[in-house]
Amino acid sequence: MLTNPPLPGKQTWKSIAPVPTSQEFLDIVLSRTQRKLPTQIRAGFKISRIRAFYLRKVKFTEQTFGEKLGQILETFPKLNDLHPFHKDLLNTLYDQDHFKIALGQISTAKHLIETVCRDYVRLIKYAQSLFQCKQLKRAALGRMATICKRLKDPLAYLEQVRQHLGRLPSIDPNTRTLIICGYPNVGKSSFLKSVTRADVDVQPYAFTTKSLYVGHFDYKYLRFQAIDTPGIFDHPLEEMNTIKMQSITAIAHLRSAVLYFVDLSEQCGYSIEAQVKLYHSIKPLFANKLVFLVVNKIDAMRPEDLPQEQQDLLATVTKNGEVEMLKLSCHTEEGVMDVRNTACERLLAARVDQKLKAAMGKASSTGTEVENILSRIHVARPIGGVEREPFIPKAALSKAKYDKTDPERRKLERDIEAEEGGAGVYNVNLKKNYLLDNPEWKMDKIPEVLNGKNVYDFIDPEIEQKLEELEAEEEALEKSGYYDSEEDIEDDEEVEIRQKAEYIREKHQFIRNAARSKKALKNRAIIPRSKGTGRPVSEMEEHLGNIGMDATLASARARAQSKARGRSTAPREHADVDMMDIDGGDGRKSLLARAKSRARSASNVNRRDDGIKDEGARSKADRMAKLAQKKMNRMARQGEGDRHTTVSLQKYLVAGKRGLGKNQRR
Repeated sequence: MLTNPPLPGKQTWKSIAPVPTSQEFLDIVLSRTQRKLPTQIRAGFKISRIRAFYLRKVKFTEQTFGEKLGQILETFPKLNDLHPFHKDLLNTLYDQDHFKIALGQISTAKHLIETVCRDYVRLIKYAQSLFQCKQLKRAALGRMATICKRLKDPLAYLEQVRQHLGRLPSIDPNTRTLIICGYPNVGKSSFLKSVTRADVDVQPYAFTTKSLYVGHFDYKYLRFQAIDTPGIFDHPLEEMNTIKMQSITAIAHLRSAVLYFVDLSEQCGYSIEAQVKLYHSIKPLFANKLVFLVVNKIDAMRPEDLPQEQQDLLATVTKNGEVEMLKLSCHTEEGVMDVRNTACERLLAARVDQKLKAAMGKASSTGTEVENILSRIHVARPIGGVEREPFIPKAALSKAKYDKTDPERRKLERDIEAEEGGAGVYNVNLKKNYLLDNPEWKMDKIPEVLNGKNVYDFIDPEIEQKLEELEAEEEALEKSGYYDSEEDIEDDEEVEIRQKAEYIREKHQFIRNAARSKKALKNRAIIPRSKGTGRPVSEMEEHLGNIGMDATLASARARAQSKARGRSTAPREHADVDMMDIDGGDGRKSLLARAKSRARSASNVNRRDDGIKDEGARSKADRMAKLAQKKMNRMARQGEGDRHTTVSLQKYLVAGKRGLGKNQRR
């Protein structure tokens, strides 16, 4: 049986992922964070490394929350993008306002978590210690967890919606559709079960069908869908419940053929007058649709056997000629296929007319679009009604049918195989069908290797001579400058530009190297100049004399300063007088006095041994200091993933691998 592929507008509802509860959601995200980013931080690490680690934790948690919440928002349908039928069906079953509010809360939570992550990332960037980074991380994850816990009701509601949507039938609003409607217990489900393979519950009491059932069947190699709607009553729309509103939604929004079932035997529990009244009340929903009045259970009561008053009542439905009456009996299978075929034929013709009308409305003044559509829909016929017989070649007509018992039959490859030993012995000769100039050449053997050389490389006997000529011609062209382009010839200006560019590149490299050397020396100790790095005074005198300046005063001052810095052998009072004369004051004396006072104030007492009577007291003091520091060292190295605890715990809490249970000690 041939089937058509589903149209792109078909909604299946099966791709929506399960929605976890808020606690499951939180466990999934935090467990994934702990698994992907285990604790690798100690107090001795650089603060930049500690910050980077906790920043990665907060960002990864936010990304996981955003990924999971975004998946929920993407998989659930957007009401504005749905077909009106699916949109109204969702509104009937779940109330689209509640649905939008739930998705809006998910979206708001996603944005709030992003804001929390952004704020705490900014704070962690300026944290000064491991403890501060850890506390900020805990605060960030705690606020994200609080936001997630507040999504308890929206997540539970969306999971219920997902489960119910998954149980709904996949209805394609654009395909060829038959809608079966009417009062309860008039035989709608029996007809659907007769023409399709749908698993419909058929019972001899009313209200068996409580939702939409869909069945599929093929007619003329085209796929049709039949929809069984729940029974509806003659009530105003605001008084109808959810089950009846599903029927109204299907009838109002689907382009289809409507089969309105009536039970003339009144075994359904409703009179003929009530059934006709229901038809007239929902008639506005049948606008622009093909409608059939289907009389069911004709084995119990036929329209001809009714009283005249009731026949006139039925005639009010079909009097305009727009509604056709069809008869069937699902119990005896009488007329079931005729009703189905008639409805399908009329529906196909109506869809073709709609396409033609739409094309004519869009066609230009030339009418070419209409002609193209007509040529696709209708089969071309010869002008004048001439019947053209199909042409069959004479060879095909005279070709005799293969008869295995005929001794003069044409010999097949299978017959040759049987004559020469059968399968496994017979070897097919593929050369016998070669098309060559001389048929005698078919069985000639062509060697692949001759005299140790490949035959196909030496088919041309003059190939070596041609290769030498080609190489000589190539060398002559290279020598004549044939391959030299104008771009390869450089003038003086271009050479100068290239030299300048090379100089600029070298200068840039020199500047970079100097900057790197300066940066490398940034944190190194400055080495003082040695005593012999200074220049002699005679060199200065010679230079000043060359440029025409008097060097007497400069050389005298330089000699005086060098004497003052050196160790003087003169008496102390003369040294002081010389210094005063050279510097013009007692500044040097004050500097020397301050240096001596600093030297006297420096204490030579060892503070580690000060106040200790003997070596035993010294060792006791060291031992007490180590004990006091031990706890601080241990707590500073402890991370959030460490299993260290200061009190005893039961073995089952800390031993073995961690299972999938509670993670409250995270």
